[in-house]
Amino acid sequence: MAEDLNVTRTLVIPASELRERFSRSSGPGGQHVNTTDSRVELSFDLANSPSVPERLRTRMLDRLATRLVDGVLTIASSDQRAQVQNRATARERLAALLRDAAAAPPPDRRATKPSRGAKERRIAAKKRRGVTKRNRRVSPDD
Repeated sequence: MAEDLNVTRTLVIPASELRERFSRSSGPGGQHVNTTDSRVELSFDLANSPSVPERLRTRMLDRLATRLVDGVLTIASSDQRAQVQNRATARERLAALLRDAAAAPPPDRRATKPSRGAKERRIAAKKRRGVTKRNRRVSPDD
């Protein structure tokens, strides 16, 4: 499964930049997991990768700062019983994480003011509510 990782149409991580480690895992599989190395740790050195453009690298490093250890992003997968399935799951998670980090920031919100009609409707509703509450009061004449 040594193939390149497609993050977006323009960002492709070569397989040579991904490191995989295997170990025994807990989880589904019963006695099987005690004897096989089905857990996968997929690592990608984001800080030193030549395949990530500089403008994206700074954005991604900022957004993934809490998940990085010395600029390296590591994903662990032990959800499945088979190592092949865990490798595929780890690659999908890494691609999704990098895709979200590389996404363009949303446009800034333009501040707007309520329209004159909205202000009038708000005041009218407040007056109606006040009248309702006033009508519930017991008058002192009774």
